[in-house]
Amino acid sequence: MGMQYRKLGRSNIEVSDIGYGAWGIGGKQWLGGTDDESLLALRRAISLGVNLIDTALAYGDGHSEQLVGDAVRAAGRRIYVATKVPPKNRVWPAKSGTPIDDVFPYDYVIASAEESLRNLRLETIDLLQLHVWTDEWVERDEWRRAFEDLKRSGKVQSVGVSATEHDPDSALAIMRTGLVDAVQVIYNIFDQTPEARMLPLAQEMNIGILARVPLDEGALSGSITESTTFPAGDFREYYFRGADRKKQVVEHVDALRRDLGESVSLPDVALRFCLSHPAVSSVIPGMRSRRHVESNTALSDLGALPAGTLSTLKRHAWDRNFYN
Repeated sequence: MGMQYRKLGRSNIEVSDIGYGAWGIGGKQWLGGTDDESLLALRRAISLGVNLIDTALAYGDGHSEQLVGDAVRAAGRRIYVATKVPPKNRVWPAKSGTPIDDVFPYDYVIASAEESLRNLRLETIDLLQLHVWTDEWVERDEWRRAFEDLKRSGKVQSVGVSATEHDPDSALAIMRTGLVDAVQVIYNIFDQTPEARMLPLAQEMNIGILARVPLDEGALSGSITESTTFPAGDFREYYFRGADRKKQVVEHVDALRRDLGESVSLPDVALRFCLSHPAVSSVIPGMRSRRHVESNTALSDLGALPAGTLSTLKRHAWDRNFYN
């Protein structure tokens, strides 16, 4: 069997249901890895059937894109690259009331796509996403014209947006326009909110869904304890800051383990949870080592979780936002 593939929305491409999240290999916000390790992990993923890599211009200021481009050019087969236009004002997530001119003016979106192509050293971007979004901009023509012109020129094949953290409803209006091919959203055992409105709408409109943060930045790896420390400046040091956040994670993870049974691999269940929803085209965990690549890609074969397990997991939804 090996890797399984799913259609990416209405595009004519089939992507591996386990994709490669390339934020961690950008360097700046995730510390402790090396470029050599990253390239080995990327190559191993490609050799195991991964054909979708999700990166962004903002990941290490283009460094992630450069590594991804190196791996893709050497792959010897078609690998699809998704990347993102960072907000011009460098504010994540988009703040309500911010004019689109401060974030995605037309010329800036075009220039960012061209910069990404130079970093990747590829002919085209398979999926270009806006790295933040608010539906307040949906009626504006800047993003529409930029997307249209980039597609017409052949520099970009398909387009989408990355929905605001823990707010999947922030992208429903742009999905209803029919002008995006894919949407990226946080979807995991703790944050099941996309199931209410976004995932059904994606199925109705035939829009691809990339499920990001499937392991909740590491909380669902099951390896975080109250005494876990991260390198100074590492993103996770901020995300899991203070004793209380780690304590909450441990309590929620322990409750999950009690329900699932101690012998169950939590990361495996977490990734299969995402794949169990038919709206999801690909789940994109960050993978910085060959070991993670090998364990994650092996799950593609196992398919959806049993209905009983899924109903157990429903009880573990956890409403909180550690990005704030």
